[in-house]
Amino acid sequence: VKALDVLFILHAEHELNCSTSAMRHLASSNVDVYTATAAAAGALYGPRHGGANEAVLRMLERIGTVDRIPQFVQDVKDRKEKLMGFGHRVYKNYDPRARLVRKIADDVFAICGRQPLIEVAMELEKVA
Repeated sequence: VKALDVLFILHAEHELNCSTSAMRHLASSNVDVYTATAAAAGALYGPRHGGANEAVLRMLERIGTVDRIPQFVQDVKDRKEKLMGFGHRVYKNYDPRARLVRKIADDVFAICGRQPLIEVAMELEKVA
């Protein structure tokens, strides 16, 4: 629960993004919290907001395993693939939220274990 609390706060505190704006707009009309939350979740579903996260997951699924990363990186250089999840319109070098998310993720992994795509993501971050 703590991990989700922190992740939601980090997400909401990131400027006035689409989902935060949706939540605030609906809440200001005095709807119930569930309706406002549904609006925020709906905004996250859009390909230009939370859909970017989905694109990263699809990319990691295409890579599949750590041993396929070198070929994927070469395909990116050859413009056959797109490298998703690196770069941000506000944070040009490194997203400061990433340090907090990494710590929380490590705490969760210590309890639940790691999924195979996490290994792919971690190695890709090192290489890219």
